[in-house]
Amino acid sequence: MTDQTITRPRPATIIDVAREAGVAVGTVSRYINGLPIRGGNRERIAQVIEELGYRRNSAAASIKTNTTHIVGLLVPAIGEFHAALLDQLTRRMRQTGRAVLCYCHDTEPTSFMEGLEFFATHRVDAVVMDGHEELRQRLAPYIAEGMLVVLYDNDLPGLHADRVIVENRRASKRLVDHVLDLGHKRVAILHGNLRDSVARDRLEGYRDALKAHGVAEIPELLMDAGWSEQRAYSGMGDLMALPNPPTAVFGANYNMSIGALRWLQDHGVSIPEDMSLVSFDDVPAFSVHLPGITAVGQPVEKIAETIVSTLQQRLMQGAPSGKRTVRIDADITLRGSTRRLRR
Repeated sequence: MTDQTITRPRPATIIDVAREAGVAVGTVSRYINGLPIRGGNRERIAQVIEELGYRRNSAAASIKTNTTHIVGLLVPAIGEFHAALLDQLTRRMRQTGRAVLCYCHDTEPTSFMEGLEFFATHRVDAVVMDGHEELRQRLAPYIAEGMLVVLYDNDLPGLHADRVIVENRRASKRLVDHVLDLGHKRVAILHGNLRDSVARDRLEGYRDALKAHGVAEIPELLMDAGWSEQRAYSGMGDLMALPNPPTAVFGANYNMSIGALRWLQDHGVSIPEDMSLVSFDDVPAFSVHLPGITAVGQPVEKIAETIVSTLQQRLMQGAPSGKRTVRIDADITLRGSTRRLRR
């Protein structure tokens, strides 16, 4: 066999389009960039672009305009919440002429830095991310160099970035208020890692509800499950092994609520007859479970809409990141997983 050189056809250039359309290169450039030109020229250029299969050189254009029309989304993993956010963010960004590029960092500092460097190297227009306290100092230099950042979920107070944050504390209080209104006094919480602002806010909401009802906080009912389904599963077992176990439990995210739910089912504890259960984060499984699980639903569509609106304002104004904070309320869906405490 002999080696054969594969010759690929040369892609059409803006010069080719101008020559075939019989117009100046500058006229084609104005058309491509959405600037006004004569109607006849517009139709002819569009026709030639289609015939030649011309594609704009986005990399070259980004150097001139300082925009790539790409927004980076930096997430720990594609779970229920982040998958829904990615879906909504992609749909809304597409309407603004931008695409979303997602990077999962698995909460690993090295991976997180690689993601930031990847986005910086590719000169994305902005980065949307949930904050991680231990990486504050590593993120600050990128912002200082001009990276536009919008934080959601976890806040990093003091960092020069815009924020779109759910009212975690208020929603958690309302959820625990509901359980306390049913007469429960021994209400446990499976909370996340307290390095995260969202975990601290949801725990404080739990405490706010206890104080509002004059119920004393019981340290043994506060269980750090670290956002993990498996740790929540074992934590639920520890809570039920107490001499005086809880009569209700608040899972501070869906992973931990699922872990608690699995333990209760595996050990024959009936909901809500033997245990009332409520969750922060609503997932489709909670609506079809029997009984349905009472939960706070994160307003993902509103979060995505607000992030896009915030970015649009910054990008259109050519302004650097600010420190604007938008707080979004979350609603509770009452189902059948709670009942009044039997006297």
